[in-house]
Amino acid sequence: MTENIKGKVVVITGASSGLGEAAARRLAEDGAKLVLGARRIDRLEALAKELALGDGAVLKTDVSDREQVKQLVERAVEKHGRIDVLINNAGLMPQSLLESLKVDEWDRMIDVNIKGVLYGIAAALPDMKAQKSGHIINVSSVAGHKIGPGGAVYSATKHAVRAISEGLRQEVKPYNIRTTIISPGAVATELPNTITDPAVAGRVRELYDQVAISADSFASVVAFAMSQPDDVDINEVLYRPTVQVY
Repeated sequence: MTENIKGKVVVITGASSGLGEAAARRLAEDGAKLVLGARRIDRLEALAKELALGDGAVLKTDVSDREQVKQLVERAVEKHGRIDVLINNAGLMPQSLLESLKVDEWDRMIDVNIKGVLYGIAAALPDMKAQKSGHIINVSSVAGHKIGPGGAVYSATKHAVRAISEGLRQEVKPYNIRTTIISPGAVATELPNTITDPAVAGRVRELYDQVAISADSFASVVAFAMSQPDDVDINEVLYRPTVQVY
């Protein structure tokens, strides 16, 4: 499945762990040229060294800061002359009951999960328009399709990712740009560790302990979407562990 992946310049946000790290490992194996962003620069540097990505392949990036996201994409263009794929992966999941009034956590989720995606699009779109090609992959969630107790704000952010992505899909047709939404179910990442509401944390951790699948599953979906011929646009993939009910 390396066809149409080898040699592509790929920018990944939230690449220091979880889904982003798994995608980076898979795409490096398939011959892509990677530029990785995340807040934890030490982990990024270790990953870049392990994958032999070369100098300038990582940049400390908080996606809630538009300028930092812009600099990440600029790094890819400076290093490789173009950007072929942007994977807007960075996200937070501090779910809580609304009555807990964790407003600071709501704000942070909106800043990272929604604004971070918009900032990624804003950074990559001008270059992709100019070169008349590109692929933007936005990460939503099963929570972007379903809502459960404690997940109202998180689900709202992931519904927003899907709405933004569908609007983007329709608008970029003149520029031959592809768009993909990936909505994973329970995948073994650090996301549950961000939950501070005890009423929700126990339930989510129990679910993940019972059913979560490897982040390699996400990497396989990314590779599937990227590897299609240029005239095939995989717009959305929703997947779960086989045994997951929610």
